[in-house]
Amino acid sequence: MKTDDLIDLLARDAKPPRFRFATIFAAAVLAGASIAGAVMLATIGVRPDVVTAMDSARFVFKVVLMAVLAVGAVGAAFRIGHPDMAVGGWGVALGAVPVALAVAVALEFWSVPSPLWAVRLIGDNATFCLTMIPLLAIGPFAVLIAAMRQGAPSRPGVAGALAGLAAGGIAATVYAIHCDDDSALFVATWYPLAILAIVAVGSGVGRRLLAW
Repeated sequence: MKTDDLIDLLARDAKPPRFRFATIFAAAVLAGASIAGAVMLATIGVRPDVVTAMDSARFVFKVVLMAVLAVGAVGAAFRIGHPDMAVGGWGVALGAVPVALAVAVALEFWSVPSPLWAVRLIGDNATFCLTMIPLLAIGPFAVLIAAMRQGAPSRPGVAGALAGLAAGGIAATVYAIHCDDDSALFVATWYPLAILAIVAVGSGVGRRLLAW
């Protein structure tokens, strides 16, 4: 038997029942989002002016963008949990996030006087953002990794990184409801740094726990 044929056979044998894996993964996503939301509400809470903030395009954009990131990463992680799937169309959603953020930053540079750029970028909560997003991501990350262990990812490092990205996206969405720094400059700087830390951890964890 040729080596390629043997690899294909092993991959087919390692495939989990798709409905079972889909059920487990969906439950993990719901559990992870619930954990992150509960931790946020029990610790830092929703920003006091959230009702007023919902009239702000910057606030809505921030929350929706993080939600798109979370959904795209969740979809990509689910597909990578199978040995015969690529991220598919979910990659488009993931790619749209930095593009949209770059456009928002360009618009802010255009509309905000240059002396205020540094103020908007630093904001009031940079250190808190870098701390809270990873902390809020712990629960979602743990349950997503546990769910992906029921799959059969052929690229465990990538699978772990996507689990970290999904957990980071969920955490960032939840945190965005608390954060009162709505500037695109702030979001483009500190949110990605916090999320990338989780992605890096996820890649390492994936290589250790998701290999088969």
